[in-house]
Amino acid sequence: MAPESFLRADWPAPPGVRALQTTRVGGASQGPHASFNLAAHCGDDPAAVTRNRALLRESLALPAEPAWLNQVHGCAVARAPVPGLPAADASVAEGHGQVCVVLTADCLPVLFCAEDGSAVAAAHAGWRGLAGGVLEQTLAALGRPPSRLLAWMGAAIGPAAFEVGAEVREAFMTQDPDAATCFTPGLPGRLQADLYALARLRLRRAGLERIYGGGLCTVSDAERFFSFRREPVCGRMASLIWIG
Repeated sequence: MAPESFLRADWPAPPGVRALQTTRVGGASQGPHASFNLAAHCGDDPAAVTRNRALLRESLALPAEPAWLNQVHGCAVARAPVPGLPAADASVAEGHGQVCVVLTADCLPVLFCAEDGSAVAAAHAGWRGLAGGVLEQTLAALGRPPSRLLAWMGAAIGPAAFEVGAEVREAFMTQDPDAATCFTPGLPGRLQADLYALARLRLRRAGLERIYGGGLCTVSDAERFFSFRREPVCGRMASLIWIG
């Protein structure tokens, strides 16, 4: 596949850890799902999704089928390999041969690895999951001190596009008053929320300081990314991590 089909994680991960996010470029899907949609739940032709997932495995030489999840905007964490399609918004794997993955189209994907390359994880963090503690639950499932972990944030909705109500700010501020710094005034009665800043704040509160990525906006870059806010009928990108 073309290089533009993937956004490679730019972080000092240990040798053997592979991490990336797909873009919407280079697949078999048509119409609003064009073209590299990897989600089976968004109305795309199932044959196209099957073809796209095969392209993903082949082009990356994946060691196994990714551990696809039934994402529900919660904070449950599955341990790869996963049987069936568990309701979870993050997964953790240790050792070789298992691929953690989350699907997004505006929500924030966060990939994790241990500094010694012994474990990896992927988390899906929309604002509800982020406020609910999905990142903290993923750190706990990794079973290592946060100071020995790295995190990379893939493309998500940027603060200029993420308009929310006051209830979203309250959901974060009840846990951490410093979350107020992640919101700026928008239209009357509305706020602009910075998912990246909220994730950094929560990770640092948990003791993880080595945080990379962030800053891209899925809404404003229609050529590279799907965006549910921009187009409610759309595909999904995948963020994957594994130990090669």
